[in-house]
Amino acid sequence: MLWGPEYGSTQLLSKLEYHLMVDLRALTWVRRACRQGDNEEQEKLLKKSCTLYVGNLSFYTTEEQIYELFSKSGDIKKIIMGLDKMKKTACGFCFVEYYSRADAENAMRYINGTRLDDRIIRTDWDAGFKEGRQYGRGRSGGQVRDEYRQDYDAGRGGYGKLAQNQ
Repeated sequence: MLWGPEYGSTQLLSKLEYHLMVDLRALTWVRRACRQGDNEEQEKLLKKSCTLYVGNLSFYTTEEQIYELFSKSGDIKKIIMGLDKMKKTACGFCFVEYYSRADAENAMRYINGTRLDDRIIRTDWDAGFKEGRQYGRGRSGGQVRDEYRQDYDAGRGGYGKLAQNQ
């Protein structure tokens, strides 16, 4: 087992979980850089942002559960649940906006890499929520990563969409 202090967690992580978290974090930054355009402007927004993207949530995690966990880091302004754009059901991510940057930093430091609903969640800085971003970007309405998943994941709706169609 490995300890994951770089995720702000005292939780023990298996080697597989540890490498998955590292890989997902790297992938997140690559995708962000490709999609955001002007990196300098993006960096400025991220450095003063009070908003976090929270990923790898179970489809069954409630807003109340998220509030209970993330409010331990400070006062929450709002939570925006990620929705499947076709079905309008939860699709495994959300945005948490704090009133202060310090509270958001505490959440990044202490909550990233912890378990919620028996899943290791990841947090990342977000430049700020804009209407429309609460919807999944996958072709089927959910998240892109769930369309390509080949394994069965009960917390994220079973098999990936492409595997279900085969």
